[in-house]
Amino acid sequence: MPTRRLSSKAALRLAFKRLEGEVPTQAASMIRSMRHPRAHWVRLPVGILLVLGGIFSFLPVLGVWMLPLGLLFIAYDVPFLRRPMARFTIWIMNRWAALRRRIFGPRDGAP
Repeated sequence: MPTRRLSSKAALRLAFKRLEGEVPTQAASMIRSMRHPRAHWVRLPVGILLVLGGIFSFLPVLGVWMLPLGLLFIAYDVPFLRRPMARFTIWIMNRWAALRRRIFGPRDGAP
């Protein structure tokens, strides 16, 4: 479903669902717990730390992957970031799925 037709919150929920479906189970569980309304006080600082870690991705242990994940967490609480981050996340997940299919073939049970 195109994200243009969804509300910004619904588009962001869809982006999180797509991301949770692609990462390992433990990471998906952590992301799901960060989306809980009571996690507001943890979600913003974690998002900011992830963005900072993404900026310093040239250092060991830190990586570029931290930047979009941090922005995605921040977007959950900042309304004007919701739609752009949802569209970016869904776009990148579609690209990742296409690359994975091209390299490894279709997943079991996937069309």
